[in-house]
Amino acid sequence: MTEYALPNDATLMILDDDGPFRTRLGRAMEQRGFTVNAVESVAEAKSVVQHSPPAFAVLDMRLQDGNGLDIVDLLHAKRPESKMVMLTGYGNLATAVSAVKRGAVDYLSKPADADDVCKALLARPDEAPEPPENPMSADRVRWEHIQRVYELCGKNVSETARRLNMHRRTLQRILAKRAPR
Repeated sequence: MTEYALPNDATLMILDDDGPFRTRLGRAMEQRGFTVNAVESVAEAKSVVQHSPPAFAVLDMRLQDGNGLDIVDLLHAKRPESKMVMLTGYGNLATAVSAVKRGAVDYLSKPADADDVCKALLARPDEAPEPPENPMSADRVRWEHIQRVYELCGKNVSETARRLNMHRRTLQRILAKRAPR
């Protein structure tokens, strides 16, 4: 674990609907000196931002009741100097650009390491955060993309294969395997 120089106000909101991940990241960030408020829905996050906007936020992109980008807008309006990092299991360029344009300081793919989150949150505005120590492999990015399209197609293998321009049997073999590291 790396030492970090935290500001006086190190309040951090973590918005993620994945309970185990949210708990793990919350504990890791508390060990690094942040005061963590972990929430699982956009509605809960809106309430937190309205009553006591945090200095930092780690926001999941896709949630059961909405999108983490909505919280970027709200938090930026309530506390313009707050620093936000977007997390998603399904990274793509369009949402990364949108998150940064709206005020997020960085965009990380899940599962994000607590050290990478700290580096992104605490980077000075005039410098880009360092690249992650353990970025997702190309195989993992491909697998995540296939899983995303599969879910968007209602787990219909034929439709997913058609949209990915892939043979149905090839897709079935990929879906039967575990996620690559």
